[in-house]
Amino acid sequence: MKELRKEHGLTQEELAAMVGVRRETIVFLEKGKYNPSLRLARAVARALKCTIEDVFLFDD
Repeated sequence: MKELRKEHGLTQEELAAMVGVRRETIVFLEKGKYNPSLRLARAVARALKCTIEDVFLFDD
């Protein structure tokens, strides 16, 4: 996620504002320490112009 965010020229703060969360949430998402809700995952994917699967890894 961090690489995608940087490719789009966004700071953590800017991405957080776009998806309606605090910057700390973006930090935790990037470190893999937070599992987003489907709503948040979709918002992040849309902001980064990707699919959810492109942004997040899911364990089976």
